[in-house]
Amino acid sequence: MNWTTVGIALFLLYWMFVSYLNRKGILERHNITSYGPLLMIRTTKGLKLLDKLAVPKRAWRLFADVGIRMMFIGMLAMLLVVIVSDIGMLSSVANNTMPEPSKFNEARNIFLIPGVNEFIPFTWGLIALVVTLVVHEFSHAILCRVENIRVKSMGILLALVPVGGFAEPDEKELFGTEDPSKSDENTAVTTSKAATRQQRARILAAGVMANFVVALLAFSLFFGPVLGAIAPIGNVMITDAQGEAADAGLGPQMIITQINDRPVDNIVEMLEYLDTIPAGETVKVQASKDMVTSTYDIKVGSAEEAVAGVLIQDIVSDSPAEAAGLQKGMRIMQMDNVPMRSVYDFRSFMNTTSVGQSVKLLLADNTSKTLEVTLLLASHPDEGDQKGFLGVYTGQDENVITSLGITVGEFPATTYLSLLKNIPEMLKGTVGWIILLGLPIVGFAGEGFPGFSGMLANFYAPAGWAEPLGIGIFWIANSLLWIGWLNFYVGLFNCLPAVPLDGGHIFKDYTKAFIYWLTKNEEQSLRLSSAVTATFAMLIFMSFAFMVFGPYLVHGF
Repeated sequence: MNWTTVGIALFLLYWMFVSYLNRKGILERHNITSYGPLLMIRTTKGLKLLDKLAVPKRAWRLFADVGIRMMFIGMLAMLLVVIVSDIGMLSSVANNTMPEPSKFNEARNIFLIPGVNEFIPFTWGLIALVVTLVVHEFSHAILCRVENIRVKSMGILLALVPVGGFAEPDEKELFGTEDPSKSDENTAVTTSKAATRQQRARILAAGVMANFVVALLAFSLFFGPVLGAIAPIGNVMITDAQGEAADAGLGPQMIITQINDRPVDNIVEMLEYLDTIPAGETVKVQASKDMVTSTYDIKVGSAEEAVAGVLIQDIVSDSPAEAAGLQKGMRIMQMDNVPMRSVYDFRSFMNTTSVGQSVKLLLADNTSKTLEVTLLLASHPDEGDQKGFLGVYTGQDENVITSLGITVGEFPATTYLSLLKNIPEMLKGTVGWIILLGLPIVGFAGEGFPGFSGMLANFYAPAGWAEPLGIGIFWIANSLLWIGWLNFYVGLFNCLPAVPLDGGHIFKDYTKAFIYWLTKNEEQSLRLSSAVTATFAMLIFMSFAFMVFGPYLVHGF
């Protein structure tokens, strides 16, 4: 069954039902507004709770005042990101180095919507999105009550499933017209509302500040006690099992932790140890999957039977390999009669060579036809005469066939976890912030880190205080990762000086006040501030559009 098709069908049926209820006026009678498939379900229940939450007014005002300053910092940071990105894109067009369109440019990946954006897992993304929207909107509502602005209703946003919450302030009181001739920074006499510029800024900045605080709490827990309670199981994973190994119960995505009494840390050590065991002898292989470790008795086969060769991915121009007729797609089976089971064997052999050394290669083509070639190694372009140079690009991440009848691959689980734990320390520099912003999508090397789920989770297990939680520690980690990341991103995005974003309204207010201070003309300050804000909004929109569609404009759709 194709669950994607089922999900789309259910959503379309839901949309048709919503449209029917809207046409009949049923939604309006129950104070529900429809924006296509999105429903705003309003209620006045809970408004008294806002008044109670707003009681420590001084604390909330201090919270919001800090938020205003954080918003201006975020505004400058986001403008800098947009400007640097634009310069980079324009330079790539001028230098003809614009990258090809990729999944990063797809329309669905522009929006941070779980289930639509392919980088955001639905479950953890939905939890994070709901938390992000709720804390943002309810912070606005609480500050409205702190500043005595009426909140007309609260409610939930529904699109087949709840996607967030909202609070609806009285817009006339919040965005009415001030008389600046009778106001200063903190007070104002108004014609249609009581909110001064400072009060309005507090209300608008509260949402961004709440997102930043939640992001800080979530990331502090994730990079602190939660990652500290996750430990690597091993680095070597089975990708395929055949014959007796499969019959014994070994299978894909199992992590090999030990052979006999010897821990398995990497493929090289595993192969070296297996070389010491005679063919036909039985070894005890410890393998783990879904945090359950079992022991399997496996008979060791002949080492020669495990030789798959090293794949040649490309040939270096003007190299000994090119001169000898080596071609892309061939496999190096032997070098001077030494079997090449993996790229690790190839590297080990080449590290012992010297310039001018004669090497005999046994090669296999696509049809498994073999041929022998003898050549002289050249000087290495990077290391000079320290070792010989063949001139081939080999498969770095190729799986390796072993004498146990299993094929294995390697993932640096220990190193990867260490890199994650080091991110907070890296935030002292720009690189750390770039890694944090792109972590779930780009990761450390373009692979992305969506959390501890799927195949990645097999490499890790709970440790210390989290052992009783079992798989629950991964649920906590994934929730915190996405809650922190989405809150951080939404907070930063709302700092942009573009209406209708919160940053846009604050930017317009302060721009208007500055122009009025210069001109003492209310009409002129309103007109110019509106023009400046609209210009910024248009330029920002065009910048984002260029980032997304630029590669298509250069390379074609």
